[in-house]
Amino acid sequence: MAGVELATEQMLRSEIGRTDRNRRQIRGWLVVVLFTLFALVLVGGATRLTESGLSITEWKPIHGVIPPLTAEEWEEEFQLYQRIPQYQQLNNGMTVGEFKTIFWWEWAHRLLARTIGIIFAVPLAFFWLTGRVERRLRWPLLGILALGGFQGFIGWWMVSSGLVERTEVSQYRLATHLVIACLIFAACMWIQRGLCPHSDDAAPTDRSRRMAAIIAVMSLFQIYLGALVAGLDAGFSYNTWPLMDGAWIPSDLFLQHPWWINVFENPKTVQFIHRIGAYVLFALALMHVIASVRAAPESTHARRSVLLFVLVCVQAIIGITTLLLQVPVGWGVLHQGGALVVLGFAIAHWRGFIGEYPKPTAIELRN
Repeated sequence: MAGVELATEQMLRSEIGRTDRNRRQIRGWLVVVLFTLFALVLVGGATRLTESGLSITEWKPIHGVIPPLTAEEWEEEFQLYQRIPQYQQLNNGMTVGEFKTIFWWEWAHRLLARTIGIIFAVPLAFFWLTGRVERRLRWPLLGILALGGFQGFIGWWMVSSGLVERTEVSQYRLATHLVIACLIFAACMWIQRGLCPHSDDAAPTDRSRRMAAIIAVMSLFQIYLGALVAGLDAGFSYNTWPLMDGAWIPSDLFLQHPWWINVFENPKTVQFIHRIGAYVLFALALMHVIASVRAAPESTHARRSVLLFVLVCVQAIIGITTLLLQVPVGWGVLHQGGALVVLGFAIAHWRGFIGEYPKPTAIELRN
């Protein structure tokens, strides 16, 4: 009987060892996915700030991988761009050489988007077919893959909004595109952290986990507000801080009718709300770190709350600097990257209160 128990225990230990190896491999893969997504968002931000997003006027999911290779092909691509309002109203007289600059930004953004699809889909298929993906992770990972495919359609839906009557893309579609990218990033971070070992430290307070979730959601909402600011070019106006247009609460915030349309289409109102969102996020992170450090200063959760607060502060400084400098491309991209770092760490911090996914097998130790 003892021999049977020993054999069973050895089999379970072997199974847990195999699970740990599989989890390490999937964690490593998701880290690569996260870094690629981060690069994709940064290039997307640069594409927006350089007004390059409308330089490619056709959606060619397969053929579009190959850029123009000859002078004739470049001229053909340039002629397509000359048909849209952005060229006719803003860039009339642009040379082919100048067009190439904005073309390469958009091409690089689309190439990275295609690359991330391969980086996600091919390893997922390998891990799945070789039995490395745990049952509980199959639908979530498939859901991320499907959302990534849908994001490709959303990207073209966004670009198409600026090809006929507008000289830029719709701020609504831009915000949708960025938020979906951030949801994919957050989902990958959530799963990646769920596959990592976690400490057994108890939550500092009964509200710690809930506050961590609120901060994560608020981080995503603040990114949405930032996308509206970017879509309306609202960051290029009212470049003072802490006052805005000479006041703490500027006038004419609800100039347009109906009043609620100002929240989405009035550049002054949108920037003001984005500022308020930053203050709210700062206050939430500050309250969370104070409560955590007071209740359990030596816990992993408290240390993470300190780092999260520091990241929020750094992001606020970057945002203010970007505003005061009137949104130079480098600072604008840094601000967008900082937002993604805050979101990613907020998600990881929230996940830390939940801990690692339960292992499929467990061993009952006997004395």
